Amino acid sequence: MKLSRRSVLTAGAGAAALAAGAGCLSEPDGGSESEGGYAAFFALWDWAQHISGDALEIENPIQTGEMGHGWEPPADLRRDIVSSNVFIYLDTAEFSWAQNVAADIEADGSDVRLIDAMEGLESSLIPARSEDGDREPDTDAEYDPSDVTVAEFDVYNRRTDAEVAYWHGDHWHGNLPEVPVDDYATVDGVFTDDEDRVLPLGEDEPFRIDARVTEGAADDVVEIESQGDHIVFHGLETGRTRVVFELVADGEVIWDTSADNMTADVVDEPSVEDDSVPEFYDPHVWTDPVIAQQMVETIADGLAEIDPDNASLYEENAADYIDRLDAVDEQFETLSDEATKEIAVLAGHDSFQYLETRYGFEIHTPTTISPDAEVTTGDLADTIDLIDERGIETILYDPFDATNGDVPREVDHLLENSQATEAEAISPAEGTTDEWNEQDWGWIEQMEELNLPALRKALEAE
Repeated sequence: MKLSRRSVLTAGAGAAALAAGAGCLSEPDGGSESEGGYAAFFALWDWAQHISGDALEIENPIQTGEMGHGWEPPADLRRDIVSSNVFIYLDTAEFSWAQNVAADIEADGSDVRLIDAMEGLESSLIPARSEDGDREPDTDAEYDPSDVTVAEFDVYNRRTDAEVAYWHGDHWHGNLPEVPVDDYATVDGVFTDDEDRVLPLGEDEPFRIDARVTEGAADDVVEIESQGDHIVFHGLETGRTRVVFELVADGEVIWDTSADNMTADVVDEPSVEDDSVPEFYDPHVWTDPVIAQQMVETIADGLAEIDPDNASLYEENAADYIDRLDAVDEQFETLSDEATKEIAVLAGHDSFQYLETRYGFEIHTPTTISPDAEVTTGDLADTIDLIDERGIETILYDPFDATNGDVPREVDHLLENSQATEAEAISPAEGTTDEWNEQDWGWIEQMEELNLPALRKALEAE
């Protein structure tokens, strides 16, 4: 995936640190090529292990108890990687050490096969969370739904955060994002009234957004699901239909776009324009069990290229593993259906936006996607207010932020100063622990044994 400027990164401090004592990539010191290679962090390594079986030996250089995000490798790791057959990584700056190694391998003409597990995921990338003041809802105002007049209605592609359509008078400008068949596209709606107030949307707000297939239009092309503050279009089969957006209050439609229907297209492969790829995107694609299926296929295809004699083995193992990923997806769908709360609180960095987008719940975090971002007292105060307003009893935390078996200090602070009474660990599946290794937990086990039960408690799933 060519989303970054490797030449710039290679010139940075991370590349300099890796270069220390490494020598020329194409001429590593001693030894013959190993029958196997490296994966840049736990999730990729675990998937590669299931795909390769005993045919190839794949190593994870990240120590137990650590994550690959922001990791600093030892100086000799580069030499070990170039002495192997394959390097599986993510071409994203959040794993800059791996990106730098890959860039130098390419530049030096090494025979190491590079497998970028993010290849082809451009249409799935979600922008890093941002605050857009023009779209901030006015939650302090008092609304009389019978007296609300919609002055503007704008539609944003939730993946790219770009405005894709708007309502002008009595007709549309723009288009909805294409919906992949057997997948989904998600949009936000922003309603502004004649007093220039952005209307608050959501299950616990005065208004919600809804949408429906126009009467008489094809109803077997797309399934439409409202999450209160956004709309999810699930592609059922390729084709085209027409949809109407609605503003709902107290269960009644108070405004809609029936004067001019919007077209929804379901396609096999959505077209990806360069400017539709977020400049700053969330790298945590591996947490999504549906996106993970494509990543597993990418790894299997790459391994088959370097070892064609075992290509059928890799294909079969990948198919078996994808069946297991399907089962995880179904469990998340069930969780979403049974959840009685819309929002959970995670006292850690923002790692699960892909799960939120796919399954329709929200995980509030007091910080950003970076594990190194500082949590301010103001961030914690806002989180405490949210916990008490929403009646949240269980706080989630990242076990990699904990020390000596204790919960992170931010969790203690939230428990002491809010009505929350419990804390549950949830893993971004980016690393492993001694305890999990003893239980032979991989990516799937972390999801099934840790994350799903924790989210069930936090979202109060029946």
